[in-house]
Amino acid sequence: MVILANTFYNICMKSMPGDVNPFGALMVTYLGAAIISAIIFAYMVGPSNIGTEITKVNWTSIVLALAVVGLEVGYVFVYRAGWTVSTASVVANIGLACVLIVVGYLLYRENVSFNQILGIIVCMVGLILINF
Repeated sequence: MVILANTFYNICMKSMPGDVNPFGALMVTYLGAAIISAIIFAYMVGPSNIGTEITKVNWTSIVLALAVVGLEVGYVFVYRAGWTVSTASVVANIGLACVLIVVGYLLYRENVSFNQILGIIVCMVGLILINF
């Protein structure tokens, strides 16, 4: 599901008209996503439980909203700068994977294996090669 959704995501981001304001396009996108989410949410929890479930939401939803807007606008700008669909996502995801290994170690005390360190090095070499 993640791969399929991400494929359509990148196709849509790359195909976004160059003259549309990215924040206007994102507003329409998120209004649609909010409506779809609300329908699925109400179906899953039942109309009588909506209020109870909403009270369980904490600060992470607001920070996630900021992160998602940054992610979306970042991709719009990357594609408008001329990056190809085959390169932009690969570079972003490799960079993300490397950063998350460090985040996992520092914030969650996850173990970092020799293979992961080697993988980071291979990814960095890959980033150099893919960008030249």
